[in-house]
Amino acid sequence: MFEFRDLFQWDRFITPTIIKSFYWLVIILIGLGGLSGIFSGLALMAVTPFGGFISILLSLAGIIVGLISARIGAEFILIVFRINEHLGAIRDQGQHH
Repeated sequence: MFEFRDLFQWDRFITPTIIKSFYWLVIILIGLGGLSGIFSGLALMAVTPFGGFISILLSLAGIIVGLISARIGAEFILIVFRINEHLGAIRDQGQHH
């Protein structure tokens, strides 16, 4: 778990513990942005139905692409830290022999 004193020590990374919080924050922001786009598209339908429909479709596509991109980005960061841990374990095994 993340402790305040970890901010001042460099023997442990804090990013893997807080990346999940950032991931959920990004998910919420993507959802709110997508809902905003959908409501804008609905309002635009009063002026031009086709334009509003296209706006709604683009908002839905943006939500899907945003969710997938956020997940890939979070997993990439976690993979980099996991690779670091595994390389450290390999290094430690080599020093014992």
